[in-house]
Amino acid sequence: MKRLMLKRIAPLMLSCAVLSLAVPLPSFADEIRSRLLTVTGTGIERVPTTITRVRLAVEVQGSDAAAVQRNVAQRTAQVIELLRSQGVDRLQTTGVSLQPRYERREGLNENRLVGYVGSNSVAFQIATEEAGTVIDRAVSSGVSRIDGVEFMATDTVLDAAKADALRQATANARSEARIVLASLGLQEEEIVGIEIHSSGYVSPMRSNAIQFEAADTLVGGDQTVSATVTLEIRY
Repeated sequence: MKRLMLKRIAPLMLSCAVLSLAVPLPSFADEIRSRLLTVTGTGIERVPTTITRVRLAVEVQGSDAAAVQRNVAQRTAQVIELLRSQGVDRLQTTGVSLQPRYERREGLNENRLVGYVGSNSVAFQIATEEAGTVIDRAVSSGVSRIDGVEFMATDTVLDAAKADALRQATANARSEARIVLASLGLQEEEIVGIEIHSSGYVSPMRSNAIQFEAADTLVGGDQTVSATVTLEIRY
């Protein structure tokens, strides 16, 4: 009789053991993830601009397409020669265009070809303190339009500002984490994750609203360099 009872109890005990092993236990990785604080910090640096990027255009209108194109090429060559004599950097052609020009005929639902518009755009860089004078001379040499002016800092200054912004962002994130943990009576153990979300430069811009007679008074503003850092901190 005892042997029979043992035979019946043994499978029951085995099934209970299997059942107990099937119960999921929290893993060490889950425990670590449950004790992570994620915090994001930002850093901003502002640096003075010393370089000006200028975009100029020669534009000509006329009744004959070939004549318009020749006129544009001649005036553009004069402008480029002048710019080279002024020692500008990164001089390049940024656009060439020749388009028909139409005029609406009164009383008729149609357009009449009246001529052509040709243009040639160039861009260059120069020290901001010299930019206004060079623009004025370019206008006198044949430039019809100022398409844009952008003020920038040098690459060396921007790289240094980016490093400072990253340090600020990291310090900002750690400072916020310490405040939160201290207020909860917790302590930081280690940083287990680092992510740089973004870092970039924002330049002060000027558009083609610049007046020719006021170009020699150009003043560059500050350029903003920003960085964002996210830290995962185990506590």
